[in-house]
Amino acid sequence: MRQRFGAAPQRPVSAVPRAAKIVLAAALALQVAWHAAAPRPVATASSLEIPPPTAWLRALSFGEPIALSALLVLYLQAFDNQPGLSIPFKDLDYDAVQAWLERALELDPNGQYPLLMASHVYAQVPAPLKQRQMLEFVHRQFLKDPERRWRWLAHAAITAKHQLKDTPLALRYADDIARHARSADAWARQMRIFILEDMGEREAATILLGGLLAGGEVTDAAEIRFLAERLERLENVEKSSTPSEFR
Repeated sequence: MRQRFGAAPQRPVSAVPRAAKIVLAAALALQVAWHAAAPRPVATASSLEIPPPTAWLRALSFGEPIALSALLVLYLQAFDNQPGLSIPFKDLDYDAVQAWLERALELDPNGQYPLLMASHVYAQVPAPLKQRQMLEFVHRQFLKDPERRWRWLAHAAITAKHQLKDTPLALRYADDIARHARSADAWARQMRIFILEDMGEREAATILLGGLLAGGEVTDAAEIRFLAERLERLENVEKSSTPSEFR
């Protein structure tokens, strides 16, 4: 059968000279070794840039700011884990992280996920300065809407106390919850009492407890009973620690 015009005759592999096969195999092996030895691409934390201003983002949202807010947080959440790359949270530019979370909250003020990420993820890194930055971010955002955001500040208080070992900071957060978040759960509003006890400020905790009970701020019967029992215990501790000549 005649070959078509212009088509090169095909030769079997067995017809390729042995020397050419060796050179081809060596080139292939060299290429594989080169790629294996080449350094993996390194993700740079600084490549997380500050997001556009909120006004621009609103214009880009086409009337769906809540959906865009969710996309911003998802982008930020996925940034540290890019295909083939991984950036530890502590190496991220926290000014940029904070800006992304803030933009998401400005687009959706009722959203909770940005503050969850701030308090439960970005505030848990082994980098105290970055932890403090994120806790202060949570605190500022709490003050803008205390009734909806008290849970995240309560978690910030726990982080400040147990991870940063900064009891005064934890007390400041707990005080603000009790002062501004009237709808907060009892455990969050009472957190400052336990922090004062841990600081050795039993007298201050006793006065605070007595004020809560006398002022009528607490109305739940179970909560009143719990606080009364706590007050009695504190008073007994105070009496036992007072020298006899002052009793």
